[in-house]
Amino acid sequence: MENTAAVDFVEFLNASPTAFHAVDEAKKRLSSAGFEQLSERKDWKLEPGKKYFFTRNHSTIVAFAVGKKYVAGNGVYIVGAHTDSPSLKLKPISKVSKGGYLEVGVQLYGGGLWYTWFDRDLTVAGRVIVKKNHIGSESYSHHLVHIEKPILRIPTLAIHLDRDANTAFKFNKETQFVPVLATSIKAELNKLAVENVLAETGPGVGSKLDTKTTQKHHSILLQLLADEIGCEPDEISDLELQLCDTQKSVIGGALNEFIYSGRLDNLCMTFCSLKALIDSTSSETSLHEETGIRMIALFDHEEVGSASAQGAGSPVMLDALSRITSSFTSDPKVLPKTIQKSFLVSADMAHALHPNYMEKHEDNHRPKLHGGLVVKNNAGQKYATNAVTQFLFSEIAAKHKLPVQDFVVRNDSSCGSTIGPILASGVGIRTVDVGAPQLSMHSIREVCGVDDVNYSFQHFKAFFEEFAHLEVKLTVDG
Repeated sequence: MENTAAVDFVEFLNASPTAFHAVDEAKKRLSSAGFEQLSERKDWKLEPGKKYFFTRNHSTIVAFAVGKKYVAGNGVYIVGAHTDSPSLKLKPISKVSKGGYLEVGVQLYGGGLWYTWFDRDLTVAGRVIVKKNHIGSESYSHHLVHIEKPILRIPTLAIHLDRDANTAFKFNKETQFVPVLATSIKAELNKLAVENVLAETGPGVGSKLDTKTTQKHHSILLQLLADEIGCEPDEISDLELQLCDTQKSVIGGALNEFIYSGRLDNLCMTFCSLKALIDSTSSETSLHEETGIRMIALFDHEEVGSASAQGAGSPVMLDALSRITSSFTSDPKVLPKTIQKSFLVSADMAHALHPNYMEKHEDNHRPKLHGGLVVKNNAGQKYATNAVTQFLFSEIAAKHKLPVQDFVVRNDSSCGSTIGPILASGVGIRTVDVGAPQLSMHSIREVCGVDDVNYSFQHFKAFFEEFAHLEVKLTVDG
């Protein structure tokens, strides 16, 4: 039986090579589902029963649906995730030439398994700022770009020149981790050909090769970007690009049980929370009995610590909660009450048991693919889960017969973290840390289970629909 959630997820992945694209795809889906876009630069006039979203930096998005029976001071039920993944980002001056090759200078973003980026067919994606000159004025526009054909490669050194490569593969991340774009001789021939066209056709036709931007980036790369956008290379004022794999995300495995893709961490949780919010608010009556607010908050920059204007460490979440409550009341005492009645599911992918490295997991905490969402615990508060938050989230799963798994890291291993502790400590909101299990985390090509996409989506959807009714039964306070 075909898993429609997994098929939809693969389509989302292939449309989202960067955080900018993921947010853009989320915007399209939310708009189609009747969500109204808000601007943080303008006043908000919110109404019960209506659905809204806003973005920051085109890479963070917050969407929420207000219950018909919502009154100021009621809780907000949130699934939080992140839109970014480890990647290679172009340096401000990416133009590198050496040994007869044109190369592209990159900087490392996040903690990637960088050796997996060697010998892959790579391309670029991201955003470009285009300047248009009009009579008496200038205008600037923001464009998303994704060159889908392979244009870059980081070649490994032949085994004949590095006999120890199979036992100790090491490389210098600054000098030996530079993608090749073209050979110098072919680039020069291409430049001459373009100049000949300009000479024959006159000014205003073709690309301008000597501009401020081409002093920073190879003209070949700028021409490829311009062709994709539909502008001239000299109209490109600035860019924010990253490398990405050209191999498409797919459903695979002998039994079609796996998803092979980059960026599963954390676009899987981004997609599942987005789909859950849309589906839980799609019918005309879905918000009629809702007393709270259902929300997703998808942040950029988690992989580098969340300390940015659009990261989880910024005021985005608190700003959203404050502006929502102030739309329904002028009483400043309501916001703290709202926060104490609210609940956050911090959703970030989890480490599945690896059959070749089973000793890396604690014996009683070995999450498996197809086993459902993993609830993460850590005594050192690397995860924000506690007994109450775990109970509430697991109780929803039990009611809907959804599997749940437990995880703690071994005492002799280091533990990563999530946006959960950042938001729990910064906002003061009750939080549970969860995630779908996966293998090859932070590789250029990761793997997760098809069933876990559906389990995660169903669990988040049930959370949105059930939480307000469940929490009133809980007598624990303070």
